[in-house]
Amino acid sequence: MFSRYWVGDFFVDLSRNQISLNEQTHTIAPKALAVLTYLAKHPRKVVSQDELLDQIWPDTLVTPNTLQRSIAQLRKILGDDRKTQLHIKTHAKQGYSLESEVTWSDDESVALETPAQQERNISSQNATTRLNHTTKNSTQRHRIRKRYLVPLAAIVLLLALGGLATSFYLPAHSTQLTFYKLQAITATDNKEFSPTYSADGQFIIFSRYLEKMCANSLWARNIHTEKEVLLTENWGSYGRHSLSPDGKNLVFIATQDCTKPEKKDACYNLMHVDFQKALQRPQSPNVLLRCQSSTIKKPVWLDNSNIALMQKVSNRWRLIKYSTNSNTSEVLYAPDDRALGIFDYSISERLIATTSRHEDNQHYLDLLTPNGKVISSHPIDYPDEVPKDRNIGPNFSSLEKQLIFSTGRQLFTLSYTGQVAKIDLPLDEPMSTPKFHPNGKRALAIKGRFDTDIASSTLNPPPVANTLPLDTVNEAYPSIARSISREADAAYQPGGNLIAFNSTRSGDAQIWLSGENELRKVSQFPMDTFIHGLNWAADGQSLLVNANSSITQVFLDGSEKNYLLPYAVRQLFQWDSETNTALLLLRIDGVDTLAEVNLIGRDIEVINNKDVKWAQKTDDGQIIYMDKMKQFWRPGIVEDLLIKELYGQGINQKKFVLSDNMIYAINRENQLWSYNLSTNNFSVLGKMHKDVLYLSDIHRGNILFTFVVSAKKEVVELYLE
Repeated sequence: MFSRYWVGDFFVDLSRNQISLNEQTHTIAPKALAVLTYLAKHPRKVVSQDELLDQIWPDTLVTPNTLQRSIAQLRKILGDDRKTQLHIKTHAKQGYSLESEVTWSDDESVALETPAQQERNISSQNATTRLNHTTKNSTQRHRIRKRYLVPLAAIVLLLALGGLATSFYLPAHSTQLTFYKLQAITATDNKEFSPTYSADGQFIIFSRYLEKMCANSLWARNIHTEKEVLLTENWGSYGRHSLSPDGKNLVFIATQDCTKPEKKDACYNLMHVDFQKALQRPQSPNVLLRCQSSTIKKPVWLDNSNIALMQKVSNRWRLIKYSTNSNTSEVLYAPDDRALGIFDYSISERLIATTSRHEDNQHYLDLLTPNGKVISSHPIDYPDEVPKDRNIGPNFSSLEKQLIFSTGRQLFTLSYTGQVAKIDLPLDEPMSTPKFHPNGKRALAIKGRFDTDIASSTLNPPPVANTLPLDTVNEAYPSIARSISREADAAYQPGGNLIAFNSTRSGDAQIWLSGENELRKVSQFPMDTFIHGLNWAADGQSLLVNANSSITQVFLDGSEKNYLLPYAVRQLFQWDSETNTALLLLRIDGVDTLAEVNLIGRDIEVINNKDVKWAQKTDDGQIIYMDKMKQFWRPGIVEDLLIKELYGQGINQKKFVLSDNMIYAINRENQLWSYNLSTNNFSVLGKMHKDVLYLSDIHRGNILFTFVVSAKKEVVELYLE
């Protein structure tokens, strides 16, 4: 059976799931490649949709939309579109045909060239260029005739004798990352995040959190003695940290106490600790820069006196530079026409790498000087393994002109020109993007699972002592579907006995159903999928899901229907299946915007851009929302009105439930409460265990909620070959 073939000038390698032209290689989903292969076996023949669905997805119920997505992926790589169909042609109400010449081969021993490239190579007067081109283009069609093999062999011999061949076959720098060992650094019951090396490579600096991921402290660990040292005297709400190149000053962002209600916009302070003194005794941080009216995050030292950090102004991020010498700041990079993403800085290369989303809706990699001058800007060539709306967080690596990023369970390199390649490192648990040691031979990352369960109770839950062990908590709150992975966002089926929930028990985030003596998966989302919201249809026969920033309707038989929207979906709040309108948080021109969207006509009604965290709509059409400060709002005649009775009740709350004109949620004191929107009456219904995170649904006096079983995150070190 042939594993290689050509479609015109495109080389297809089934063993690698790749399609190549010249030196451009694209990795494609196996099912999409199977569609192309089946069409290639029947060139210039019309193959019906039903035949393709039966052959490619046997014993699986899928909709024609699934096939259409595969065709769209193939056309994008082959240079086709709906109007220009040079390779794959659509035959209305009949099917598809492959109109290109197809050539099959199982010969893997020599280079692959198209006929046009053979002619160019034969006529070339530069033997060195001819050899390099022939040997490097391993993804082109093999049509080299026997009479050319002898001259080519002679050329190889001459180059070898002349000592020139080495420059073509031995790259100056490694082009692959291979990790041969993973070692735990902080194997404790605590939760650690944001590990970095000191500039001299002697210390690992990281954050250690208290329960519920609220307060944290900064720690350092000596690589040689393995001694851990507490750096910050008090626990606080500290963000990512950065140590100056000379190893003297540690900076980080601090916000106000996260256990207290916020009466105004949060104050973000750039804090400082003398690192050398902190190694001897924990220090009380002091303020370098106060931001009262804007959000700042991720400080990174550019040199010993200048710090780059991100600042959010009018709901849009920009990159600024703060000078510790003059106590002044200036804007480094603030493109008005795009949404700025995450950035990283290389001291050795003196380069800033950041991602941004342009007007063409594509993500770009931008390289800047420390003064903010744009050196290059390239679109990121997303492979099929990475969702197109996923914002990539680049980190500099030990490879020349290569960055690295993580999608959770997969690691990738990102070239300075936007090319993405997968790193062969199978992960059994989610892992953060590695931060490299100054010597480039090892890297730090965060590894671990966040294990949550879903449980049910009544609106008057039995009291459970916070000191009870997990087994007793499970007895009080029987789990709907226990696993050692994350289960969340459970919802009752309208008119039925099923419960839908989001789970990573199969390795990836999927929608599962529990009830009627069954437990089954109904979605087939790809690896590293993020799910932000699910809602039942009124008839209980399907669910609307926000998966990877796109809206998909998942039916109980496993089939799917996709809704293409012009903007990325940050959160699905609510769905009215009868009118097919959804309450969504959209990313519009780089700004998170609360909007109501007609999924059929794609009409968008913007409600506000107030950094909404959760929203629901009442039966009479009122939209109740919770903002970033966990305050509750309702619509007013002139402007939205703050629900004063709920001040402080949203602290640490991910979401609330709206039912029969009543708001239900769980507050910081673990109290289950209700609020009547008609009478403005607030009531405490009972107290939950401290490990209960949030309420997700309510029906006929019963509630569903998510609680933490374990949240182990630890620093690990990866060693490179």
